Amino acid sequence: MSEVPFHYVDLRAFCYGTEDEVRVADALRHFLPEDVELERAESEGHLGDRIVVLSARVERADEMRHVLGQLRDGADIDRIREELDQRVDDNCSLFVHLDKQEAFLGDAKLGDGIALRAKVEAYPAKKDAAVENAREALS
Repeated sequence: MSEVPFHYVDLRAFCYGTEDEVRVADALRHFLPEDVELERAESEGHLGDRIVVLSARVERADEMRHVLGQLRDGADIDRIREELDQRVDDNCSLFVHLDKQEAFLGDAKLGDGIALRAKVEAYPAKKDAAVENAREALS
């Protein structure tokens, strides 16, 4: 895949008070190249509990290839490809929710904990074109 049909890829994970922030960061880094920095923001839950939001955006083609490679190597890639019609919205964004614990262990499985949002390039900017571009990128 020489060209990457994405404008950017965002990854985000919440770290709750009962979780180890280093482990959550390691889970998120499973999908990221080494030189990408994580952004950290502290927030507060409804009951006053501390929540740390870790996120990263990759915009360079090599970085996006790395993220997509990690996703393609995952156990649930066939399911993701089958569900692309439901995973790409009318704004040409691809959404995938990944299991935080599995990512920490080195795999990409669908689940809760890590949100991946990728803005798909599509000309014209229509959902059908975005789905086909995402399908090609994930093959």
